[in-house]
Amino acid sequence: RCVQETGINAEYMGIYYSKEQKMVLMNVLSNCLKAIVNAERAGKRQVLLRPVNKIVIKFLRIMQKKKFVGEFEIVDDRRGKKIVLDLLGRLNKCGVYSPRFDITIKGMDRIMDYVLPSRQIGYIVLTTTYGILDHEEAVKKQTGGKILGFFYQPFEFTHFRKCLLYTSDDAD
Repeated sequence: RCVQETGINAEYMGIYYSKEQKMVLMNVLSNCLKAIVNAERAGKRQVLLRPVNKIVIKFLRIMQKKKFVGEFEIVDDRRGKKIVLDLLGRLNKCGVYSPRFDITIKGMDRIMDYVLPSRQIGYIVLTTTYGILDHEEAVKKQTGGKILGFFYQPFEFTHFRKCLLYTSDDAD
């Protein structure tokens, strides 16, 4: 029942109603990766990410090292930091895997089959005792960790079509 119908003082019960209710930010990494995917799908060349923490910066450095995103600039506004990220148009999907499950080296293949569309196409990002690594580096260092997220770009039909057109022109 409504508080006004019962005649109970809402302030006495500790209930305060405000006209402006703000959403609480739950996962900074998830919000940044969603903003990147949305900007890629919209065909944007740059995206502004905010707020940013150390995990987001390290995740972006791994994506940059694998050539999925371009350069980025960190802007310190003395609050939550911002990043201006250049997009290359290579990223199809990226996301956060929540909750952050523990992964062993033996269980890495099973998680890759579950998360990625193919073994050769994407990367899983882990937080390990050696820092934040992708799954290939974790296997080289023989370490497991907790899964943070993933990113990939599947093989597109347009590339296949261009290859077919190229080979048919060569035959003539």
